[in-house]
Amino acid sequence: MTAATGLFLCHAQTVSNATPNNDFPPTLPADPAALIEAVLASDRRVLLVGPPGVGKSTLVNALATALVTTGRTCRCLGADPGSPLFGVPGAVCLGRRENGAWVLKGLEALCTLDAGRFRLPLVAALRRLAQSVEEGVLLVDGPGVVRGVAGAELLPAIVEAARIEVVLVLSRAGRPLPLKHELRALPVDVYAVPAALQAVRPGKRARAAWRTTLWDDYLAGAEERVFETGQLQFTGTPPPLDAPGIWTGRQVALLDGARTIAMGEVVALEGERLRVRIPAINETANTLLVRDAARLTDGRLGSTPRFSDDRFTYLPPPDIQPHAPASASTGPRPAGRVGMLSVCLVNGVFGDPLLHARLRHRRRSLLFDLGEGARLPARVAHQVSDVYITHAHVDHIAGFLWLLRSRIGETTLCRLVGPPGLAANIDGLTRGILWDRVGDNGPRFEVSELHDETLRRYAVQAGCPGCSLLEEADADDGVVLNEAGFKVRATTLTHVSPVLAYVLEPAQSLNIRKDRLQARGLLPGPWLGELKQRLQTGDNEKLITLPDGSNERVQALADDLVLISPGKRLVYATDFADTPENRERVIALAHGAHTLFCEATFCEADAEQAARTAHLTTRACAEIAEAAHVARLVPFHFSRRYEKDPAPVYAEIAEIAKAVMIPDTLALPD
Repeated sequence: MTAATGLFLCHAQTVSNATPNNDFPPTLPADPAALIEAVLASDRRVLLVGPPGVGKSTLVNALATALVTTGRTCRCLGADPGSPLFGVPGAVCLGRRENGAWVLKGLEALCTLDAGRFRLPLVAALRRLAQSVEEGVLLVDGPGVVRGVAGAELLPAIVEAARIEVVLVLSRAGRPLPLKHELRALPVDVYAVPAALQAVRPGKRARAAWRTTLWDDYLAGAEERVFETGQLQFTGTPPPLDAPGIWTGRQVALLDGARTIAMGEVVALEGERLRVRIPAINETANTLLVRDAARLTDGRLGSTPRFSDDRFTYLPPPDIQPHAPASASTGPRPAGRVGMLSVCLVNGVFGDPLLHARLRHRRRSLLFDLGEGARLPARVAHQVSDVYITHAHVDHIAGFLWLLRSRIGETTLCRLVGPPGLAANIDGLTRGILWDRVGDNGPRFEVSELHDETLRRYAVQAGCPGCSLLEEADADDGVVLNEAGFKVRATTLTHVSPVLAYVLEPAQSLNIRKDRLQARGLLPGPWLGELKQRLQTGDNEKLITLPDGSNERVQALADDLVLISPGKRLVYATDFADTPENRERVIALAHGAHTLFCEATFCEADAEQAARTAHLTTRACAEIAEAAHVARLVPFHFSRRYEKDPAPVYAEIAEIAKAVMIPDTLALPD
């Protein structure tokens, strides 16, 4: 029977060895010899389907061994890129059974371990490899995706792509048959096979270890090759080229059209040079496939989380309490995570601007703008180290009195940053209070004003008259704070008067690959801390003394032992006019950022009011976010005229900006 004619067999056809059963489908024993007699008396194409842990791969091996023992030819298509039976993870692999093992005969790269999410590329790869098989038995080891839309779509697609003639469905006794309706609709023979009693799904770590072993075996003897990014065509879901840290460890594939030439692993992206470990090849190609498979920080091959992934939600308004006046409502409050930060827009999208950014695992908070602060607990005020103020309009600075009062008795310094004139504003607010009992112990502040590329620092202390200039320092590239863990940059915008927009840039995350340490026989120790410190400070040519007494350059050690992942940048921009200069500056500041908090004060119908008051419209906010390619946009500082129904505000933004975060409770208009 040929594969072409077998495609149109009716699944209701029975065989002599099938267990009599009026229910669909008939059941066959799990014994390889019985299965061969029942459905593989001639060369056919067989798909094995079932959830993880039912023994599909074990049965594939047993069937192949039994067939080869009798002198027949048997091949297998491994269609589970995350838990492959053989070959290369992150790919669909074609193997031939020889001498009790699978010999790799072909592969089609996917560069993902997720068969459900990237099911269309998987089916296309399966089709191309299946076309190369002309004789013998073909077993297809299907992915364990048997639920939901992904499972329902994959099953018939694989049957069609690989020209399947028989489907064997493995399931445990007493469990419902997966995809029963889809199986019934297939135009091929379908049989149920009971899962082996001893079959069990390996744990997550075991699966990761196995796929990593296969990947390391494939890369054994690979050499480093340099590609110029300007000469490459990228396909799949490549990360942005201006975020080099995201590239390190990525699984990639060189393609000639749709054909895979070789797969490799990114060592580093340095400017326009992409360094890749890849097996030696004689062919040239200019297309690079990239998706989400990568070497993770523990050295294992896994799936990288999407850059935008971080917990995010909208909290209810903080004023929902008995007798709260309607005018007190501030709308939903965006709250979530941005990398190392937990963030919350304290007064909601309609209230005074005040973004609380908490450094997780540290007793430290940063504030962006300083609107009404009463909704923050007083203990937070004692842990605020830095406040970044856009400008001194009352809704952006009124919370200073809360901060000042809450810090009475606090001796640590609190730093404030803002545009020119901020020191006088803070001094004036402080001097407006009688400090006759505080003596020399009044709350202390260091107020920095950004004047173009110069930062002027002033000292302001409650109970001490005037503010004194401490120093003037260069603020290269707008850097207003530079610490080992992160830095903050500002850019000047116009809102009639100058205002500042800010970006918080965490340092890159440095993770030591334990697998490489073990492979080199290196013991952990203080030398690893020195290596990380040298990398953070850019001392890449320094020598590090290893535990065995030898010395090696920082850069060479980093290439071999360190995985570098990018920090997630937070951008805060509000109260600025929609001018070309302002747009250009904000887009440059936010380019490639993880989260952008940006004002969207007026809807398009009120564009004249927006221009008159030097604020943004919903369209301007959305266009800035799109041009900056941010992963998440959080619009805020809405005019209270939309307080009763903010849905149109979000709807207008969502028409342009796909990254906008919308409260789940809102029903957007069509």
